Amino acid sequence: MLDFIINPKASRGKAKKIAKKLEKILVSKGVEYAFHYSDSAENTTELARKLSETATDIIVVGGDGTVNRAFNGLNAEKVNFGIIAAGSGNDFIESAKIPRNPAKALDVILSGNAKPTDYMVCDGVRGLNIIGTGIDVEILKRCAKFRILRGKLQYLVSLIISLIKFRFYDFTVVEDGKEIPKNALIACVCNGKQFGGSIKMCPVADISDGALDFVVCGNLKKRSVPRAFIKLMRGKVLEQKFTEAVKTERARVEFKNPVTIQIDGELYDGLSFDVSIVKGGVKLYRP
Repeated sequence: MLDFIINPKASRGKAKKIAKKLEKILVSKGVEYAFHYSDSAENTTELARKLSETATDIIVVGGDGTVNRAFNGLNAEKVNFGIIAAGSGNDFIESAKIPRNPAKALDVILSGNAKPTDYMVCDGVRGLNIIGTGIDVEILKRCAKFRILRGKLQYLVSLIISLIKFRFYDFTVVEDGKEIPKNALIACVCNGKQFGGSIKMCPVADISDGALDFVVCGNLKKRSVPRAFIKLMRGKVLEQKFTEAVKTERARVEFKNPVTIQIDGELYDGLSFDVSIVKGGVKLYRP
C-alpha cells in the first residue's frame, strides 16, 4: 500500500496534474494506493505523522517545502519514504538521483529499493538537503514577496536584490570547545549538494556518507560578493579562498541576535543553529 501526500498548490497546481497521471499508472499496474491532499505546512506534517501510525510507505508529491514538512512528521524508523518532484526547485532529488520525470520516479518507488539515507536535525527539526543562514535566507524571504514570478526567475530577481542590500553576518563557530568568530556571506550545513534550483553549494556532499559538510563563505569584501555568487552558481565555491569547508558529525553556530534559519528552503525562527547527522536514518526510494 502506497500512501501519497500531495500538495495541490505546489507549483501552481502542477502536483495535482501529476497525481492524475500517476493514478493512471498505479491503476494499470494494480498497485494499492491512497491519495491524501494537504495545502498547508502544518497539515502536511500532521498528516504524515498520522499516516505513519499504520503506513508502510509514504510518498510525497510536491516541492522541497512539502517534502520537508512531511518528513518532519514521518516515523523514519519504520516507514519508507519516497519523493516525486512537483515543485519549482526540487533540489534534493538531484543529490538522491531521483528522476525528475514523475513516471520514472514512480518506477523507482515500485522497484521496492528503499536505501538507508542520512538526514540532519537542527534543534529538533529535520532536514534532508541543506540547513543554513545568511544571504540564502534573505533570498527566500524576498521570494515570498515575488509570488507573481515563478521558478528560477523568482529566485534570480530575489538574488539580485539581496546582493545589493546584503549585510554580512557576525557569528561564532563552536568547535571542540573552542569559539571561533566569523563574518560571513552564508553559513550552511549540507547533506545534499545544491539549493535555489541549481546553485551547487557543496558538490562533494553525499547523502549516505554519514557526515555533514559544514560550509562558510566569508572573509571577503562587499564588492566581491557578486563574484563570489557567480563562483557559487558555477559549483566552484569550495575552490575559493573565502570558503571554509569541513566534514563533521555536528555543526554549531552561535549568534548575538536571533536569526532565521532555512531548512530545505523552509524558514524557521526561534531555532538554535545546532545541527547533527543521523546516519542512514531514513529509508528513501532512490536508484
